[in-house]
Order: sequence, then C-alpha cells, then structure tokens
Amino acid sequence: MNSKKLKNVEWWILILAIGLCAVGFVALYSATQSNNGDELKKQITWFIVSIVFMVIVSFVDYKVLVKISPILYGLSILLLIAVLFTKSRNGASSWFNIGPVSIQPAEIAKFSVILFLAYVVTWVQVSGKEEINKIWKLAIVLAVVALPVLLIILQPDFGTAMAYVFALIMVLFVAGIDKKYIIIATICVVVGIPLMYQFVLPEHAKARIDVFLNPESDPRGSGYNIIQSKLAIGSGELTGMGLLNGNQTQLGYLSPKTTDFIFSVIGEEMGFIVSAVVVIAYVFFINKVLYVAKTAKDDYGSYIAAGVAGVFFFHMTENVGMTMGLLPITGVPLLFVSYGGSSMLTSFLYVGILLNISANRKKTIYLK
Repeated sequence: MNSKKLKNVEWWILILAIGLCAVGFVALYSATQSNNGDELKKQITWFIVSIVFMVIVSFVDYKVLVKISPILYGLSILLLIAVLFTKSRNGASSWFNIGPVSIQPAEIAKFSVILFLAYVVTWVQVSGKEEINKIWKLAIVLAVVALPVLLIILQPDFGTAMAYVFALIMVLFVAGIDKKYIIIATICVVVGIPLMYQFVLPEHAKARIDVFLNPESDPRGSGYNIIQSKLAIGSGELTGMGLLNGNQTQLGYLSPKTTDFIFSVIGEEMGFIVSAVVVIAYVFFINKVLYVAKTAKDDYGSYIAAGVAGVFFFHMTENVGMTMGLLPITGVPLLFVSYGGSSMLTSFLYVGILLNISANRKKTIYLK
C-alpha cells in the first residue's frame, strides 16, 4: 500500500475498533476473575489472530475477494448445513468444536455473504442502476441472503439471522431500490410479525418476546436475566461501582455476563459515562463506515461497506437495547466488546476490507 493510499485510509475505523476492544478487555477482566480470567486470555489471543487476518485482507485487492466470493459463499452454505448436524448447545446447533476452540460458522459466513451480495447486485445492475427494481432480478438478490438466513433459523439463531437481513436492507437502499418495495416490505413486516409469532416461532422465542413485554411475569425464570441486567445498569449510576465491585456481575446474577450482557457489566462497574462513550464510539464507527460506502470508487466497495454498516448497526442496537429491556433478548454479541472468537475474527475482517476500500477511493470526486 503506497503513501498516497495510506493517506486515504479511514484510520478512525481501526482506532475505534481497537478502543472498543480495549473496553471489552477491561470488562472481561472484571467479569472473569472467578475462573482465573480464562476467557480474557482467549479473547486476547483471538484479538491477535484477528489483527493478522485484518492486515492480510487490507492488502488484498477487495475486487479480487469479490470475484472469488461465489466460492466463499458456497463454502459458507456447506458449513451452515454441516453445523445443523452437530451436538446441540444451549438449545442451538451453531458451533463446531475443534478441541478447545469453538467456531460459529454463522458469524464468519456474514463476511462471505456480504461479498457475494455485492457481487450479485453489481451483476444485476450491469445494464443500469434501475435493473435492481425488476422483480425477477430483485428475487435473485433476496435469494442470496434468504438461503443462509433459513439455515441459521434452523439452528435456531434468530438474532444472527436478523444481522443478515439488516445487511441486505442497507445494500438494497444504497443500490437504489424503489420506494414501492420499501412500502410493500413494511406492510409485510407489520402483517407477518404477529403471524410468525403465532405459527412460526418456537416456544423459547415466544417466551423471550413475552418476557420482554413483561419481565416481572416470570422474575425467577425467563424474566430473570432482563431484570438483573436492568438492576446492574441502574446501580452503576454516573461513574459505576468500580471494577470487581459490581454486585450483579461479581455475585453471578448476570448470565452470560461475558457475551450477551457485557454491556450490563460496563454499565454497572464503569457507569453511565463509559457506557455512553461506548455507544457514541459505535455511532461514530458506523458513520465512518457509511462515509466509506459513499466515497468508494466503485459499486463493489459501496455495497460491501453498506452491508457492514447494517451488521454493526443491528448488533449495537440489539445488544444495548436488550440489556436495558428495550428489545427482546436474542443472544446477539456486542461486536469487539463481547467475548467470542468467531465474532472478533469476523469483525476485524470487516475492518480490513473497509481499510482496503477507503485506501482505494478518490475523495475529490465526492467532495466537489
């Protein structure tokens, strides 16, 4: 990468990513003292591995990655099928266990699906931007995401599946989808949600929604986690109770405190100020990703960055919202912050390709 390209790189994306990881390390340090910090050690190891992959992706021309995306997409689909035959863990068949390492293919597959989505949308629009609004071509684009989403729902993992949907929405919006489809989709969602609740969702998913609406209806069962999370965040007040001093965190009332409820740990022990900084950092991060989408030199770059922005927006909104009782609990991690090797690796693959896209952009075209 030459000096001219280095000047174009959106370094704030990397700075914010590492800053959020640092907050996550501190929270994990406090949350894992009862088990000698094993999860923190693993997270740091994954962080180092992820940085290596990020550097590799940042130096490989992203258009090459897009061109091989059909192969990557096919491999991802095979992994999503294969994981359905693994042993269930916490009610879901979502992980491959390789010795001490657990890999979640649904997380890693997001990267290849976004690349392939950019490839397909660009192919659809080869004759003009308006081609995306032809029903049969739009159906092809929707099918690209529908297949992995269906396989992930079968695991079942509705939270991760929704991240794919948000990536699709952002890509279609940037691609110039007609407003009539947006209106139709909105109507389908309004009508479809109650139908899905009644006839599609499994009982445990219905229970999460019921508890979200009224946690106190089952304070010792399904509502327990939401209640404890809200207590933790509320007790942190402005500056927090201090590391290793949070009642809900240290006494084991938050579960799982290193993944789904890591934001609750931050709220309780570091307080409102640090929690607000984390949210602001995410908003700033997503804004920078959207800027990369706007200033990318080609459609490939724009669509990839838009898809990544959709993933981060969903993860941030859902994780923070569910810990405060504003959204149903779905088991979605707070990227960069929550414990998890697969999510850490995938997050830095996103960072790598965003640095790649921004390095190759031509800002002057968009700033006139």
